[in-house]
Amino acid sequence: MVSRLRDPATRQRLKKEISEDQQAWENIYLGSGGPGGVLISAVVNRELDSLQGKRVSEIAAQQSKDPLDAVFDLLLADNGQTSAIYFMMSEADMRAAMQSPFVSFCTDSGARATDGPLAGSKSHPRGWGSYPRILGRYVRDEKLLSLETAIHKMTGAPAARVKLRDRGLIREGMFADITVFDPSKVIDRATFEMPNQYPTGIEYVLVNGKISVDKGQRTLLLGGRVLRGPGFGRR
Repeated sequence: MVSRLRDPATRQRLKKEISEDQQAWENIYLGSGGPGGVLISAVVNRELDSLQGKRVSEIAAQQSKDPLDAVFDLLLADNGQTSAIYFMMSEADMRAAMQSPFVSFCTDSGARATDGPLAGSKSHPRGWGSYPRILGRYVRDEKLLSLETAIHKMTGAPAARVKLRDRGLIREGMFADITVFDPSKVIDRATFEMPNQYPTGIEYVLVNGKISVDKGQRTLLLGGRVLRGPGFGRR
């Protein structure tokens, strides 16, 4: 990809095809409304940190470039490792999906921390606050779901769906994965512009019986393990 972006003829072809509305492929650049609907969420090249959290339209204006040229140059500078967020979801559709009995919840994001080698790289706010946002905004404030239903969609339902045995419920003989939170305070703090923020209202987290969060603070205990899918049991 990087070598193709360095070729002027290929760049012009890409700019033309991305700018045209067609049915041959899913064009999420146009689907999000163009450069104003695309936010640069994370870079690996630390020299590009200032571009994280900015829309492509902002970056293009600052650099006095065509928006797609700004995207291509950013990809080249970041060796093709740039992540972006496309604003094209419907809140009404999401709310309907959340209430469906067939839908469980996930973050669709890798775990991040505010320290360590990847701390300087931003990500999607869903990796920092999906569950607290559901519990605080949609359960407590809007009453879109009951607390019990939301918890089941976060724990027992998805565990059963992917056939994770001995997990997802608080029951004798199950692995002790437990989150203790204050339902009156729990809420997300992550934003699209400043995603790397822990939620509030989560007091304790136990992973396989080890306290990973104590009074709202991460501990040094590493209780996690690789889960290899159905049929592996306790191995």
